[in-house]
Amino acid sequence: TSSTEGITETADPVDGQPSPSPTSPEPTPTPEALIASVNGLPITLKEYEAELAMYEAAAERTPTQEDKQRVLDDMINQAILADSAAQTGLAVDKTALEERLEQVSENIGGPGKLAEWMQAYSFDEDSFRRALERSINAARMRDEIAARVPDTAEQAHVRQVLFTDQAEAENALVGLEAGNIFDNLANEYDPITQGDLGWFPRGYVADAQLEEYAFSLEIGQYSPVFETPAGFHIIVVLERDPQRPLESEARLMLQIAELEKWMEEQREQGDIEIFTP
Repeated sequence: TSSTEGITETADPVDGQPSPSPTSPEPTPTPEALIASVNGLPITLKEYEAELAMYEAAAERTPTQEDKQRVLDDMINQAILADSAAQTGLAVDKTALEERLEQVSENIGGPGKLAEWMQAYSFDEDSFRRALERSINAARMRDEIAARVPDTAEQAHVRQVLFTDQAEAENALVGLEAGNIFDNLANEYDPITQGDLGWFPRGYVADAQLEEYAFSLEIGQYSPVFETPAGFHIIVVLERDPQRPLESEARLMLQIAELEKWMEEQREQGDIEIFTP
């Protein structure tokens, strides 16, 4: 007998001569089910279920529909960050990924403990490697975005008096305009802090009106009475500095705002598909 690629020969039932018969084709691997695709990068259903199981273990309760959506949104955001890291040359290389895998294994107690952990959350080696790589790349991109926020910024030093009644606030403003000292008013309504809001940059305070007055009033000038969910305010600007070093809390808030802005832009521009599991 002889053979060629894809064909074997068997004896013909009529004349005993070999006749070719096709070999059974190799089975095609079934593609993994997806929960989402981000700019062509897959997020598998298995990975999503593993993340959801970890969320459930941490929360110690059955995830609600909102929880499930939050987990998926976080994975999509992470994929967006990881994709951008790859596009900008920040992605982890194979050597660094292997080192990180070894570190994770050591931290959890060795390969056996890592295997148990992976099995508990339905990770296989490939899905865990993908999840870890995506996490590292996302963190690198997140750090790069945060670093765009400078160490200094224009800031204002502001004091305020807060009222619960508008008429009372208007009367207090009339008194200030007639010569009453702001110190007296602040001491009456806020004897502990004297209404001192400290220094803050643009984008730090929640209310847009307060920020607008803080960065537009002249030094020593009072604002009109304005309302926020907290009540009725009168503020005075004590100082402004065009390049004051940011306190760590203020810089962190600006970094979070920068990341949220970047993420919103990427979601609008990106190709994101979500599949029903």
